[in-house]
Amino acid sequence: MSVAPVTHIELTIAGMTCASCAARIEKKLNRLDGVAATVNYATEKATLTVPSGYDPQQLIAAVEQAGYTAALPQRREEPAPEEGADPELTALRTRVVTALVLATPVIAMAMIPALQFRYWQWASLVLAAPVVVWAGRPFHAAAWANLRHGTATMDTLVSIGTLSAFLWSLYALFLGTAGVPGMHDRFELTVRPSDGAGNIYLEVAAGVTLFVLAGRYFEKRSKRTAGAALRALLELGAKDVAVLRDGAETRIPVDRLTVGDQFVVRPGEKVATDGVVVSGSSAVDVSMLTGESVPAEVGPGGGVTGGTVNVGGRLVVRATRVGDDTQLAHMAKLVEEAQSGKAGVQRLADRISSVFVPVVIGIALATLGAWLALGSPATAALTAAVAVLIIACPCALGLATPTALLVGTGRAAQLGVLIKGPEVLESTRNVDTIVLDKTGTVTTGKMSLVDVITGPATDRETLLRYAGALEDASEHPIAQAIARAAKAELHALPTPDGFASLEGNGVRGVVDGHTVTVGRPRLLADAGQPLDAALSADRARAEGQGKTAVAVGWDGRTRGVLVVADTVKPTSAEAIRQFKRLGLTPILLTGDNGTVANRIAEQVGIEQVISDTMPADKVAAVKRLQSEGKVVAMVGDGVNDAAALAAADLGVAMGTGTDVAIEAADITVTRGDLRAAVDAIRLSRRTLATIKGNLFWAFGYNIAAIPLAALGMLNPMLAGAAMAFSSVFVVANSLRLRSFSSVTNT
Repeated sequence: MSVAPVTHIELTIAGMTCASCAARIEKKLNRLDGVAATVNYATEKATLTVPSGYDPQQLIAAVEQAGYTAALPQRREEPAPEEGADPELTALRTRVVTALVLATPVIAMAMIPALQFRYWQWASLVLAAPVVVWAGRPFHAAAWANLRHGTATMDTLVSIGTLSAFLWSLYALFLGTAGVPGMHDRFELTVRPSDGAGNIYLEVAAGVTLFVLAGRYFEKRSKRTAGAALRALLELGAKDVAVLRDGAETRIPVDRLTVGDQFVVRPGEKVATDGVVVSGSSAVDVSMLTGESVPAEVGPGGGVTGGTVNVGGRLVVRATRVGDDTQLAHMAKLVEEAQSGKAGVQRLADRISSVFVPVVIGIALATLGAWLALGSPATAALTAAVAVLIIACPCALGLATPTALLVGTGRAAQLGVLIKGPEVLESTRNVDTIVLDKTGTVTTGKMSLVDVITGPATDRETLLRYAGALEDASEHPIAQAIARAAKAELHALPTPDGFASLEGNGVRGVVDGHTVTVGRPRLLADAGQPLDAALSADRARAEGQGKTAVAVGWDGRTRGVLVVADTVKPTSAEAIRQFKRLGLTPILLTGDNGTVANRIAEQVGIEQVISDTMPADKVAAVKRLQSEGKVVAMVGDGVNDAAALAAADLGVAMGTGTDVAIEAADITVTRGDLRAAVDAIRLSRRTLATIKGNLFWAFGYNIAAIPLAALGMLNPMLAGAAMAFSSVFVVANSLRLRSFSSVTNT
């Protein structure tokens, strides 16, 4: 039996407000013949498998029938719009600003009787109407879409509550007694039945719309997008390349490079695409690919990867893979797949609303039926039913999440922690395993001189002076580490004569009249300057610890060994202890070899090590831990960490790292101190707990008042006071986050 060919299509979805929207679109698409769809709320994308030749317009039409918009993604080479030019965000900002300007006086007049002039209620109507109808339109549109599909979210609750308050205010103003000149809302703390004809609730309608809109705007602005990480990855590649054509160099855009072309890579330039070295030798910084801090030496026949940086000599490379076949493009695909596979988290308010809204509507209908059954006038029955809907309107709920998030993220920013959105907070609660990249995260990520070993009749100052003078003329990272240390200790270095780089093995030159050679021990041995027994033992011990040993010799004899290594950050061990106190199991995950990884792990107190990993291996390691039932946080700083950061339940990027890692992560710590990642998890957990507390009290006040409303005993000022108090309580509870202190201060 033959299997029909299939193809994969990706759509960009717009208009989703919660995870239930994604589920609804997914259900709609999966009803189409031969279509298998997955819709992700976090990345705002739909990934589909369809029969070969399927018209994407049919898929777009199905999404539009569900009440949303869809489009095929832009080609990668097209410039992506800047965040400031995002039309959806701009429109939302306009609604928030308009609602703020118009709703503020409405709320003030309702809550402060001294501001209630002769026709204040009509002025409130003029100001509140645009807020409820125009600024609140996204909520009403979403509520209508929810109704058509038999679901309820926060949008449903906001729409029902604000429209009920607004429409009842219209009834009271035009058909009741609330519109008479000089009407005042009285502060009566008594509870008494009322027909509601003199009560208006415009401040509730306008205020809730404003609060929830503001929360939606801040969430939208900070929401992570997969496209940003992919754009950052693609920008890492070279933009143009010097290709050899007919023996001459010609610069062309890198996307015009074809397999088999030979191109030149000069010192400091990025390798344009994956290839094989034809001529020349150099050191290539491959840390973006492997995370390994020591540059890789390459020569004729050696492979190089697009996006890596040539830090040594001139190379001529033959292209073997171009475009989407390169390692860099493969890494971009890994990030995209990891982010698309991450389950979207419904907002807490949506989860509660899905239960709360039907219950409130049911109580309102039951109230209406009970009053009519008891023989009460239709006006009184309708008043009581509408009062239930009004009191259920989430005034404090509109503040519950945004205020805690605003205060929590503000405090986090003061501590150097950037939290990308409310869905991130839920991920921190259940994390039990924290996977740490080594280079640049646990360690400094820079080579440093860690030991100076002198031979017989050689002093430290002379050894550093001669070696530092030569290495200062080299661009190699190991050479620069030695030169930096020599300058720091001696302040000034002589200028060498006859400097020469020896094909990736070392350097040679004349310093103070002595012919000095600095490089691999093998280079000096080949020149008749082998290490003596003591220096050989010191070199073997250093290399056994995963460090790099550089030999220095002059006047026909090796004079000493300089030991260079990537050093552990001074605060990393304390950070590991703090992670363990939070109940997290730390695991070191690195592209470095096992010897180096185990040495670093032992220094900081990590028991589990996963070494010799490529980017895809890191993703696999994270997924393996997740398959074992662990909830995984990943901390990293490099391009090679980006896909693993996206695949983890919680991605934490060190802000001192690459833009790709930062974009792929959920949380960014702007300091290079690993203890900031501890603060990120602690503060995220505290903020989530505050949001949950706020939601509990916000709904608690509503629920407590619903029986009064159902009994027809809803006094407007008492209800207003209860709502005001619940809002003040929520704000005060959120402000407690300002007292959160960093582990660096404890």
